[in-house]
Amino acid sequence: MAGPVIAVTDSVFPSLDLAKAALARLNPTFRMAKSSGADDILAVAKDADAILVTYAKLTRDILLQLTKCKAIGRFGLGVDNIDLPTAKEKGIAVNYVPDYCIREVSDHAMALLLSLIRKIPLSNKLVQSGRWEMPAVVPIRRLEGTVLGLLGFGNIPRLVAPKAQAFGMKVIAYDPYVVSVDLPVKMQSKSEVLAQANFISLHMPKDPAGYVIGEAEIAIMKNGAFIINCARGGVMDENAVLAALTSGKLGGAGIDVFEQEPTDNLELVNHPKVSVTPHIGANTEEAQERIGSEVANVLIEFFKKG
Repeated sequence: MAGPVIAVTDSVFPSLDLAKAALARLNPTFRMAKSSGADDILAVAKDADAILVTYAKLTRDILLQLTKCKAIGRFGLGVDNIDLPTAKEKGIAVNYVPDYCIREVSDHAMALLLSLIRKIPLSNKLVQSGRWEMPAVVPIRRLEGTVLGLLGFGNIPRLVAPKAQAFGMKVIAYDPYVVSVDLPVKMQSKSEVLAQANFISLHMPKDPAGYVIGEAEIAIMKNGAFIINCARGGVMDENAVLAALTSGKLGGAGIDVFEQEPTDNLELVNHPKVSVTPHIGANTEEAQERIGSEVANVLIEFFKKG
């Protein structure tokens, strides 16, 4: 007996073999979209029973045209690329993996923070260009005793906090949905966190109302403070950050995610105060192996048990 038709909108993984192997018990038919454009998604998903998605946008217009879809599985821990109200309106179950890559991204946030305060990207470029000199990279501050402000306090920043504290940092946090926690982290208002922190690490979803970090927020921050973004492209105003780096208001920025990827903001990428990576915060062999099977298992539960 033929199983469900499963449309795959996009994938950044080397293969989907683990997911397909796990889903084999459903005897599915897979359809892979040619691109993440709306027309190509609809070509494979319009009459599909389920959709597997990574970064493609599942907009209201796309979802309204689906005739049979019962479930969407996202290879990731956020669902801001899926129009949830429309999915709910159509009775489509949206599933994801809430603890996917939380260890990896928390490690990456700390790696960017450490690379900034130790000026590793700048030092690396100098040595590779034949310059072996300390004056070009001073001053360098001691990390112990500095303050890390976490904007958002979900699973990832809750792992960042003890890692930062192990270096002697004080950790404060803001999250509109969290009042108190069983961790040595003081919850404060957003403006309080911005004003007190030497480092701001972003861990909030995109806000349709505007940037989490823009000109107004940067103005509140300490002179010489650092920003780390391993959350989502579009949560901070990249041009405002570039201007603040150039003026000296910000001491540095560690960036793994951009509003447009690949980014064309080469002035920001090449700024000497920036440590940049190509959206690799979630990437380890272990995380990639796990996510395929986890999303598959969720779909299996749905189709087997409803």
